[in-house]
Amino acid sequence: MRCERAAGRSITHLASPHDTPRGSGIVDVSRGAGGVSVRSIVIIPTYNERENLPSLVRAVLAVDPSLDVLVVDDGSPDGTGELAEDLARETGRVRVIHRPGKQGLGTAYLTGFRYALAHGYDVVVEMDGDGSHRPQDLPRLLRAAATADVVVGSRAVPGGRVEGWPLLRRLVSRWGSLYARLLLGLPVRDCTK
Repeated sequence: MRCERAAGRSITHLASPHDTPRGSGIVDVSRGAGGVSVRSIVIIPTYNERENLPSLVRAVLAVDPSLDVLVVDDGSPDGTGELAEDLARETGRVRVIHRPGKQGLGTAYLTGFRYALAHGYDVVVEMDGDGSHRPQDLPRLLRAAATADVVVGSRAVPGGRVEGWPLLRRLVSRWGSLYARLLLGLPVRDCTK
């Protein structure tokens, strides 16, 4: 784990599974630093993720019984939004926002952040619906969030890795992050997640 200070904020970068102690995989996200009660939500934007969504949502919810999920669906023609509604009814811990048509990943996260702020969540996690972010990393991220303002699960720090990406996608991600870092003066190595 590597910590930085930027603009008065602490940023914790996690990469290797050895960065923080392992526990049972269950983390009490209902209590933050000093035992203060916190509310946590994982935002999952979707577009045609019907095959991935049930297992992803169940794995996220298994991390802790107080963790909620917000699915932001962009009118998936494969029925992902309807499946998300079924998961909401089944679990009581899933919320769903239906957006008309494909509006993009960035705006889906912004919609999710607005929802989280409007509904009093203290910790907000973003996780892609395609399975490229691992639910088993959530306990480490949530533990780190108890002592940091921002926690970044990154593939661009020692111990981080990318699996199954073609060379072109890896290069575009690396160059995109470098461009954003230079343009915005960011201390974060992986601006593209």
